[in-house]
Order: sequence, then C-alpha cells, then structure tokens
Amino acid sequence: MKSDTRNTKSFVEIFQKINADVFIDNHVSNGSDYQYKLTYIMTQHNKLGTVLGDFMNNEMMPALVKYLQNKKIETTPYVDSFKDTPDKGFGQFVDSPRYTTGYTSLFNTIGFVVETHMLKKYAERVKMTYEYTKSTLDFTDANYQKIKELRVKNLEQYQPKKPYTLKWELDSTKATTFSFLGYEAGYKKSDATTGNRLYYDRSKPYKKDVPYIKEFKSVKDVVIPSAYIIPRGYWNIIDLLKNNNISFKQLKNDTIIAVESYRIADFKTVPFAYEGHYLHRNTTVTSKIVKMAFAKGDYFVPTNQKGVKYLLEAFEPEGVDSFFNWNFFDPILQQKEHYSEYIFEDTAAKLLKDNPALKAELASKKQNDLEFAKNSEAQLDWIYKHSVYYEKAHLQYPVYRVL
Repeated sequence: MKSDTRNTKSFVEIFQKINADVFIDNHVSNGSDYQYKLTYIMTQHNKLGTVLGDFMNNEMMPALVKYLQNKKIETTPYVDSFKDTPDKGFGQFVDSPRYTTGYTSLFNTIGFVVETHMLKKYAERVKMTYEYTKSTLDFTDANYQKIKELRVKNLEQYQPKKPYTLKWELDSTKATTFSFLGYEAGYKKSDATTGNRLYYDRSKPYKKDVPYIKEFKSVKDVVIPSAYIIPRGYWNIIDLLKNNNISFKQLKNDTIIAVESYRIADFKTVPFAYEGHYLHRNTTVTSKIVKMAFAKGDYFVPTNQKGVKYLLEAFEPEGVDSFFNWNFFDPILQQKEHYSEYIFEDTAAKLLKDNPALKAELASKKQNDLEFAKNSEAQLDWIYKHSVYYEKAHLQYPVYRVL
C-alpha cells in the first residue's frame, strides 16, 4: 500500500496494466509443523465483496481443493493458530492492503497466497507450487467469462453513499471445524536455554477436527463519499495515485466547497520501526461538515471509478493501512506553536471572562476529571486549545470528503 520501493512501484504498474482477473503470490511458510506440504491463503472473501467473494469462497476454492485432491495433494488454509499449536484451532488470515492479495483485492481481483511448508523437501515444495498454479489456471480458463462478469458486478457494490468496511475481525459466532492433518506436539527441556521448548513428534500423526473460523464481521464502517480533495502540495500521494491508475482532476479556480473534515482524535504508534516506518494503529477521528476554501490546483478525486476501494483504504485514517497510519501525514502531528505560561495566564483569564460558555465547560471538565482538576498546566493548555490562538493545522487531517 505504501509503495516505498521502486520494485513495489514496478509491480503496481505491471498489475494495473494487466488488470489481472486472478493473482497468485508464491511463498514458503514457517511456524508450526503438520503433515501438509501445501497451505494457502485466499484473499478474505468478506472483504473482497459479496459478489466476487462468494464465488471465490463457495465455487472456486472448493474446486481448487478438489483438483489438488485428485492429484493426491492434501491442503489446508494457512495455519494462523489461536494458540501455540494448530490443534487448538485457527482462523482465516485477513490480508490488509499491505499484503499483495489485500492490495489486489482492492481492484476486484481474486487473490491467493501459496504457502508451502519450509520443513518439507525443496523439490516437493516446487511441485506443490506448480500444481496449485496449474489447477488455478485450469479453473480460470474454464470460468474466465463468469469471473470477468463478476468482477464488474462486484465493483457496483462500492458506490457513493453506501457503507464500506474499514476494519474486520473474526466472527466467533460462525465457528466451524476443520479436519486437520497434524502431528502431536509437546514440550521438553531446552538444550539452549533454561526453559522448555515446543516440539512436534512426526512419529505421531493425527487427523482430528479442530476449531476453525473462516468468516469475518465488520467492526468499523464508513460511508463512501463522492470524492476526496487533496491539497496540491502532497505530490508524493499524487504520484501514487498516478501509479495506481487513479483518475483525478485539478481545480481550475479558487473555490469554496462543502466537505466533511476530519481531526485526528487518537492513535497509537508502534515502539519499533516496521519496514522503515513507525506505523500508527487504533486511529480514531472526529468529523464535521464545513465550507472550506480550496486553491486552484488542488486535486479533486472522484470515487466513482475502478480504484474506489483503494481510495477508501488510502484516505480514511481509521483504515488499517491508510496513508495516515503509514506516516504520510505525520507533519500534522507536530504542534509548532506554543505559549509562555506566565504571559498566556492573563490572556486565558480574559478568554474565560469574555466567554461564559467556555468557562462553564472548563468547570464541568474539572468536576468530572479529578486528575485534570489538580493539574493547572493541563487546564491552561485546555484553554489554549479552545482559543483562536491554537494552530488550526495541528491534528487537522488534510484530505477532505465531498459528500
């Protein structure tokens, strides 16, 4: 989603030119041990969209499993265990847009990740990858017209004023079981540390039904706007829009437009770098409708286009892999303007005297927040942030929604 490298930008350009109906990303997996040589991730079907997702989940994936069984190849969904070992159960992996299939699904492309198991022989892993790809090609060749039609119909779900899910979680009310081929696991004294270590005993294979959750449910929706407006200074974002074949235009004149405006209410940041970023998470926003002055040259990006889901994931700050969460807008997090307390004291007193409603709001907050009531510095800062002197750009999200 963030497309930091030239390699990634090249992949995006190729993908956009091809407009692939089906996409496969080949991997080798580590983690727990089991009898399977091949595991797979299908892009999360609830997230892909009901039209295309239901087809992939109910028709395509069962057919691929059957094709492979006919070749005497047993498969399992990627083992994302609830606890240490698979016998405790696992759930389907949700591929957010940082992952290739999460990204390709934004353009209504069916996506799979092949995860052969690293503890199996290399030649066997090559054969498993080949057979999975061959089976997928055979199914796609036999169903290409239907897949193309469903891709068009799937896009029709994502229109302005309709809801779009930004966050998903496993739906435990729809838990099922999966007949799993594993190995008995246990713990023994570590030869390297003072603790115990997990091990799998390949002399004790098993076949047992384990808990499995495939379905996800929405935990955060947003209404699809008709467009986004981006100030012209964000050239790095405009370059990514071009790379992703997104259509937009520039405003020809200075103009005032009614928009929905976000402010960042809260967020958390990882303590260690991840792929060169200090990624934000658990972001929340407040919003209001305002009439906003935009300048000639600002970018107007309609959502009524093929890349609508990409735009939503990029520009909605609460999205897991939004541009905000990937640090594209970190300058708004820095408060550049401050005050000297002994000077602002007199101004603050006058603000409260001249504004009884503000004074009453401050009194209410002190009454309901005992820690705040004891902290005079926090109270002065509160007054400052509720005054005309507080800089408007701080925490003001610079991408606006046209409703």
